Amino acid sequence: MPHLFEPLPLRSVTLPNRITVSPMCEYSSIDGFANDWHFVHLGSRAVGGAGLVMTEAAAVTPEGRISPQDLGVWRDEHMEVLGRIAHFIARRGSVPGVQIAHAGRKASTPPPWEGRNDTLGEDEGGWEIVAPSALAFDEESAVPRALTQEEISQAVAAFADAARRALHAGFRVVEIHAAHGYLIHQFLSPISNERTDSYGGSFENRTRLAREIVSAVRKVWPDELPLLMRVSCTDWFDGGWDLEQTVELVRQLGPLGVDLVDCSSGGTVPHAKIPIGPGYQTPFAEEIRRRTGMKTGAVGLITAPMQADHIVRTGQADIVLLARELLRDPYWPLKAARELRHVVAWPAQYLRAAPRDTPAYLPEPE
Repeated sequence: MPHLFEPLPLRSVTLPNRITVSPMCEYSSIDGFANDWHFVHLGSRAVGGAGLVMTEAAAVTPEGRISPQDLGVWRDEHMEVLGRIAHFIARRGSVPGVQIAHAGRKASTPPPWEGRNDTLGEDEGGWEIVAPSALAFDEESAVPRALTQEEISQAVAAFADAARRALHAGFRVVEIHAAHGYLIHQFLSPISNERTDSYGGSFENRTRLAREIVSAVRKVWPDELPLLMRVSCTDWFDGGWDLEQTVELVRQLGPLGVDLVDCSSGGTVPHAKIPIGPGYQTPFAEEIRRRTGMKTGAVGLITAPMQADHIVRTGQADIVLLARELLRDPYWPLKAARELRHVVAWPAQYLRAAPRDTPAYLPEPE
């Protein structure tokens, strides 16, 4: 079986190892533009040796931002700094990836450190929020306006346009965010979708938007580059989206061109009872991988090198995605390699701190 530091080919792209920087919102943009914070945040994880470095959720429309401070990919101008970041990540030996997203009814919120859970008013820089149905996320959130079918088509096009921009900026992996109670997940779940048209009701209808977005993105995303999707495998709530529906959706995503499913959970119900613990979502990745043949990623309280290596070695998932642990330590992959007795390349600038006989990797020539 492969191990944590074995390369993973995905179409024409090869991840140098199975460690991925999970998308993590930084709430540090102005009008969607990346800046020095994003350059350092993402660049340092590439220096630290992660195989795939993903941006935070990047909004495909201004209204699709979680907060006014979210990263954006709805304008060509957004890609100048993002292109610099993608180029730096690639030169450090990692693969640059971007997650594209629309927050739906969970948009227009303040940054989490403000301690508020409500929807921003227009006088606070907020905007009208939209969703499949006019159902608020919770009592503190505004009631969204239900999207028209024409607006749904516009959202599909916005995802495709975002992928096209990401390609020109130099990203080699794109991930569609269909989890955590955001727009695509809102369509998937009966809890948040009460539509009676072709986008609501039956499983086929509720999954229609996900399939349309994948198909639209694949038309602009080259065949030789991998496409990922993040899904919430369960709402952790009776009558909601669940693992069985996720398995069936994943069976449909493969033929449409999805190469790996990033298996998360929750986000539709504000007070769901989630049994949080080390690796608590990994069984979803294992089950989906076993039943569909799709490559999967495991995410959620993966913190120890032995734990991450075990997930890959036992075939529970093909990659592991780390979030908070990589916030605590950008160089976790280098430390993990040492603990697991793998020799991996260090930046030449850091070799004085590396174990003896460690190889260096240098920037590619311009």
